Amino acid sequence: MKAKKLIIGMSLAGALLLGGCSNKSSNSSSTKVKHVGVLQVVQHPSLDKAYTGFKKGLKESGYVEGKNLKIDYQNAQNNQDNLKSMSEKLVNDKSDLILGIATPAAQSVATATPKIPTVVTAVTDLKAAKLVKSDQKPGGNVTGTTDMVPIDKQIDLLLSIVPKAKTIGIMYNAGESNSKIQADLAVKALKKAGVKVLIKTANTTNDVQQVTETLANSTDGIYVPTDNTFSSAAALSGKIVKEKKIPLVAGSTDHVKLGGLATIGIDYELLGEQTGKMAAKILDGKAKPETMPVQKAKSLKLYVNKDMAKALGIDPNSIKAPK
Repeated sequence: MKAKKLIIGMSLAGALLLGGCSNKSSNSSSTKVKHVGVLQVVQHPSLDKAYTGFKKGLKESGYVEGKNLKIDYQNAQNNQDNLKSMSEKLVNDKSDLILGIATPAAQSVATATPKIPTVVTAVTDLKAAKLVKSDQKPGGNVTGTTDMVPIDKQIDLLLSIVPKAKTIGIMYNAGESNSKIQADLAVKALKKAGVKVLIKTANTTNDVQQVTETLANSTDGIYVPTDNTFSSAAALSGKIVKEKKIPLVAGSTDHVKLGGLATIGIDYELLGEQTGKMAAKILDGKAKPETMPVQKAKSLKLYVNKDMAKALGIDPNSIKAPK
């Protein structure tokens, strides 16, 4: 009898122990390795910082590479064929979540999968890019952060630097939908101010030099939206405007650091961090893309390239953010 009781007691203890282990395992989702695919359209400072910030946001939310997170990073180097093949790779590898950095990459991923949760960043207008139904209610498998900047304030900033300007040039890649949206808004703001607009576009970085030289010889100032093609060649265009002594206001802070005068822009690392924290909530199962609103940058700041200002004969301290 005692032997029988002992066996029953051991069986119950074993069952409880196994039950406890089972509950512990089911509640420790953080120990399961999550596979995150990343597709970046091209390499340049703003997008690189967005990726750095994304990883930081994930880490701050408990997802650490080499522990419970594996990232497959792909860079298309602005090649459409690469975008397609890399998107398909990330989908076929059955990623738990995919990040698209910049509009072309985001659109390529969205085309490749209607199911895998996808977050995007450095996209100007998610609705116009047909990534979401609306910013408040995305409605599909895509959400993320927008890098839309205050175009009107950036134009006001440029006009405050050259108050007697008669013609302002705008240059961008017409093939980038996000750039076209911003350029149209800039044209509207300039026409409202009574300033003539001269527009030149470039399809590749090989065209940037000629376009910049043309505008530098024909205008009183230049505006460049957050454009991947021109950001990739910011140092080149910066050299030209410095020689011609033409102020250039760009959409992003990183572009200005390399080859512009000033901007009221976004910190792309902070924007990427926001995106990473959104992704973490999706990976945790606490949120779904279809009901997670698109987020805007939480902070904007005036940035002045002091070296460029001095080269143009402008006092850096005289450049102020418009009210």
